[in-house]
Amino acid sequence: MSVHSLVKMANDIGRFFASEPKRADAVAGIVNHMQRSWDPRMLRQIVAHLKSGGEGLEDLPREAVGLLKLPPADGPAGTGAAAGQTRAAAGLH
Repeated sequence: MSVHSLVKMANDIGRFFASEPKRADAVAGIVNHMQRSWDPRMLRQIVAHLKSGGEGLEDLPREAVGLLKLPPADGPAGTGAAAGQTRAAAGLH
């Protein structure tokens, strides 16, 4: 997926959570949504984009991306838990 698309998605998510009264809750909501919904490759790509300057990321998503916990790269794309294996099959008992 293109970085431009990921930035747009992150900013859209950020605008949704911007209505939270507390900034910390908004940022946590963005982080939780991205951790649950985004493919690990997408997470790694948006974090790499932030590390290279984060062009286009709005304030809330920028902060949230900085807090993301990246899953380990477990070989080629399409392998491991990210490809739909059960936790036990992936060795995550």
